[in-house]
Amino acid sequence: MNRIVKPISPIRGERIFLRELIQDDVTEIYVQWMNDPSVTQYLESRFAKHSMETLVNYVNGKGADPNSVLFAIMLNDLKHIGNIKLGPVNWIHRRASVGIVIGKTDCFGKGYATEAIGLIVDFAFDNIGLHKLTAGCYEPNHGAKKAFLKSGFSVEGIQRDQVIYNGNYIDIFYLGIINRENSGYASPIK
Repeated sequence: MNRIVKPISPIRGERIFLRELIQDDVTEIYVQWMNDPSVTQYLESRFAKHSMETLVNYVNGKGADPNSVLFAIMLNDLKHIGNIKLGPVNWIHRRASVGIVIGKTDCFGKGYATEAIGLIVDFAFDNIGLHKLTAGCYEPNHGAKKAFLKSGFSVEGIQRDQVIYNGNYIDIFYLGIINRENSGYASPIK
């Protein structure tokens, strides 16, 4: 397989499920998330002003991309609380990156990111046969680092003074996880 076959059925977890993000998910609330400094403070997207149009274009672009998939993170009561992206996939080396944002600030620190990362790891390894996933996070983003580590990722490297954050240079942590069939990985989420 050299592409992600879409549409993708919802991926169900204990408290959340992932489903493909669609244009209809781009609401004023979603636009507010992406313009809220408390949500985007550790994301490169914080440097752009987001609108319905820019976010619809982004969502539609990811939906048409056979090398990426953008999922809505949904509480089981159907509330959209964030997004998680897999891709782009490098089909030659069978690896992809993972990015996540929890948009609802009252959902910070409740383990939803950890559960979403675990679901995306299982999907990437079991459904599309990837060998490795990678992620990066700003050094002060302790919540993201903790969520990735709890999901089986390990820190593979640190780039020192890589980005400016609040007027100071800070490090970026690079994390990775290798497919359990090749590494003995066992999902901590199940």
